[in-house]
Formats: sequence, structure tokens, C-alpha cells
Amino acid sequence: MKSLIRNASVAAAALAVGLTATAIARADDKPTLAFVVNGASDFWKAAEAGVKKAQGELPDYTLELKYPEQSSVAIQQRLMDDLVTAGVKGIMVSAVDPKTSTDGLNKIASQTALFTTDSDAPQTKRVAYIGSSNVDAGKQAAEIAKKAMPNGGKCLGFVGLLGADNAKERIQGMKDGLAGTKIELVDVRGDDIDQARAKKNVEDALVASPDVTCMVGFYSYNTPRIYEALRDAGKLGSITVVGFDDDPITLGGVKEGTIAATVVQQPFEWAYQGMKLMAAYLKGDKSGIPAGNLIIIPTKIIGKDDVDAYAANLKAMAGN
Repeated sequence: MKSLIRNASVAAAALAVGLTATAIARADDKPTLAFVVNGASDFWKAAEAGVKKAQGELPDYTLELKYPEQSSVAIQQRLMDDLVTAGVKGIMVSAVDPKTSTDGLNKIASQTALFTTDSDAPQTKRVAYIGSSNVDAGKQAAEIAKKAMPNGGKCLGFVGLLGADNAKERIQGMKDGLAGTKIELVDVRGDDIDQARAKKNVEDALVASPDVTCMVGFYSYNTPRIYEALRDAGKLGSITVVGFDDDPITLGGVKEGTIAATVVQQPFEWAYQGMKLMAAYLKGDKSGIPAGNLIIIPTKIIGKDDVDAYAANLKAMAGN
């Protein structure tokens, strides 16, 4: 519940900041660029810091980071429509479900410069994608599992949006990385970015699937909910946990050895580089757009010995 309240507060605060920024943009007549996320999560705090850094280097623009009220295609689309109506010149979006949003995203792309991040929508008219290779991230998760379980095992995955490209690609990447081993990803359960449901999924699995020896949290909040459910059931350390992203609970579990390791992305760089890329594009400089329209920011594995240095770097990027 504390996590839900915290995330709701994050969303409310971001909305308030966004509204203020929009008002300032109108007053100063500066072009506005928006970074639209897929749902309220602490994962996006690093992106907020990236937007803030880019704002310091782009004084002729107003930069905003926007949270939809809920993680749904319709609500995210309405938010982007509202931004376009308000005159936003560029939008970078982590689409909730790109496969079902082609028409809506193309509508936005016809009205403003559209870039994607986190979960790509290559079938749309977006200018470019900047973010992780989710397939490679999935393969790194497989490397963690293979190192932690040399004798094999059964893994159960948990994710927010089963239909999103980032989820599908991570899952496929992990399956590819496990091919030919004695480790199997037997199923993945979605929660639609409902964190109470995310924890309940793990609790239910502990009862229904006692033969599972490994759990994988494919979204940033899934690993903390796995950790909490295992802790409450007295099973921390008895089930291998493979994580994604750098939630403090995840990093704490990696450091104490109850989480094998975690695959981290760089949302700070997505936002920082993405905002600068959009600004340059709008000024007519397309040199930053590669031939394949993909800008990949590498993911990396954080193990027990890496946590302290990584956490210090996170604080430095956030200006703390």
C-alpha cells in the first residue's frame, strides 16, 4: 500500500509540475517537448532527472514529463491528444500497448514530432526509438539465471503489460538465452501495472506452483513485489530471483544476496539524450537519427559487488 501511495504521489506531483510548465510555456511562448511514460512507477524518477538536466541545456524550450492517470491505451492517448492541442512540438512516449495503438500513435505523429522510448512502435510513423534493446536485456536475465542455477530449474515470470513490446522482447530474449539449458521459463503473468495485483500474482504462484525454483521480475516494480511476497512467506533465499531495473528494494536484495542480480536500463539517458535529440530535430538537424531509426542505450547486469558504486552513480545523476 505504501508503494501505491508513493507512486500516486509521484503521478500527482508530476501532473502538477506539467501543468505549471505548460502555463509557463504559454507565457514565454517557448516550444514545449514532452516525455510521456506508460504508468506511475518510481522507475521514471531517473527519467525526471534526465529531463531536468536537459532543461538546463535547452533554455529555449520547456520540457515536461507526464504520467497518465492510469496505465491504459485510451488514457495515454487522451493525454497525448491534450498535449498536441496545447501546442506541444514533440512527444517521446513509452507506449502502453504499441500493437493496438498504431492509429492513435500515427495521429500524434501527423500533428507533432513523435519519438518512442522503452517500448518501441516500429510499425508507426515515429521518427526514432531511443532506449534499450529489450531482447538483449532478456538474454542478460538468462545469463543471471544460468549462473545462479547451474543445475537447472523452472522459472516463472511476472510483468506489467504482457502485450507491450518491451515485455514480449524481454521474455523472448530470456527464452532464447536459456535455450539448450536445463532452465525453463514456464509462464509469465501480467498485472496491468497494478502493484497490489503484482504481489498477489506471486503469492498465488507460491501456492499453485510449488515446483517453481526461480522467479523473474520483468518490470521495475515486479522484482520488489516478488521480494516482498517471498519475505512474507518465509521463502527469501530458497527461490532464485532474477530482477530488472534498479528499485531500491531490488538493489537491497541484490546486495544482501536474496536476489541473484538485476538487469538495469538507463532511463536517465533516454530522457536526457531524447530531449536533446528532439530539440535538434525540430531545428532541422537530423544528424542524430541513425539509418535504422534505433538508438540503443545498453543495459547491464548489476550483481552484489556492483550495488554500492551503481547506487552512488544514481544519486549523482539525480543531483543528490
